[in-house]
Amino acid sequence: MAARPVIGITSYVEQAKWGVWDLPAVLLPFRYVEQVEAAGARAVVVPPSSEGAEELVERLDAIVFAGGADLEPASYGAEPHPETAGTRPERDAGEVELMRAALDRDLPLLGICRGMQLLSVVSGGTLVQHLPDVVGHEAHRPSPGVYGLHDVRLQPGSRVHALLGDKVSVPSYHHQGLDSPGSLTVSGWADDESPEVVEDPDRRFTMGVLWHPEAGEDPRLFEALVTAARAT
Repeated sequence: MAARPVIGITSYVEQAKWGVWDLPAVLLPFRYVEQVEAAGARAVVVPPSSEGAEELVERLDAIVFAGGADLEPASYGAEPHPETAGTRPERDAGEVELMRAALDRDLPLLGICRGMQLLSVVSGGTLVQHLPDVVGHEAHRPSPGVYGLHDVRLQPGSRVHALLGDKVSVPSYHHQGLDSPGSLTVSGWADDESPEVVEDPDRRFTMGVLWHPEAGEDPRLFEALVTAARAT
């Protein structure tokens, strides 16, 4: 049997409690691991680090940039909005280097929520720091710890359209959005016309989605990433 491809998943470092312990810990919702492994790969959790990015991507067949805290606005030349909170500059620094190394190698890459935003910023784009200011509603993050559910319209001829079709209903939890995609192509939009998907059609598989596919029941994005990983 052919070896399963190895897919890295970026993670959080947060203060956490378990048993008798209350310590900084590497954290990741287990659903990411479940989805990657259900799609036929071996998941490896990647903590943030500013060292060894090039060496790491040489050992991976693909990578998922997971969700999490708001990006530091200085990373895309902006001043903080009052609603921008809980930034993690150390994670930003490590993941920017890892993202650049992955792109330099053309490693198959899926950015999820924060990961899509990071992909856009590394590609020269900018973010909307508080999306309700633009779209006039809170449907993308209806309440703390509750995913919103909304449709995303996909661009015919795009890679994401080939995978998911004309429209998909997605679980969503973000208050920031995309202002400019930089060198990427926007290929999906919410009903309020805010961008939900970016991709680079010139690479093997480079895609970012603003929703949380790991929280849903549709495995197709993870399956597509694993298929691309097998081809490396």
